[in-house]
Amino acid sequence: MNQPNSKKVDLNVICVDDCGNAPKKAHLKEFNIAFVQNDLTYLADSITDDFHWNIIGQHQIQGKDKVLAVLKQNQNNQVTELEISTIITYGYHGSVNGTLLMENKQKYSFCNVYTFASSRNNAKIKELSSYLIEA
Repeated sequence: MNQPNSKKVDLNVICVDDCGNAPKKAHLKEFNIAFVQNDLTYLADSITDDFHWNIIGQHQIQGKDKVLAVLKQNQNNQVTELEISTIITYGYHGSVNGTLLMENKQKYSFCNVYTFASSRNNAKIKELSSYLIEA
């Protein structure tokens, strides 16, 4: 399922190390890295079939297949730096915020709010609300 970009850029990831005792935090860090690298295989394995993505102020996408199709179309938007400022998880919920630096030097601030399918550490992501503004 992962369709490699014809032109890959190196990704610089900046994230404060956690204590290592928070599996959901580690999962959300890896999910965000996979998201900006368009790693469709990792993303497909991490979300539920009825996944709902609400891109605040733009549109909503319902279903794993539709989400992956949208991401596949956006493979030309290359992120060169992902800075994760905060990862918070509790029970069914989590959030990640930080900044993205694009190949064309545009910078964006983001906040992603997640709902997991269950409170288990290995639970798939059921919903995502994304807030994105140009910084």
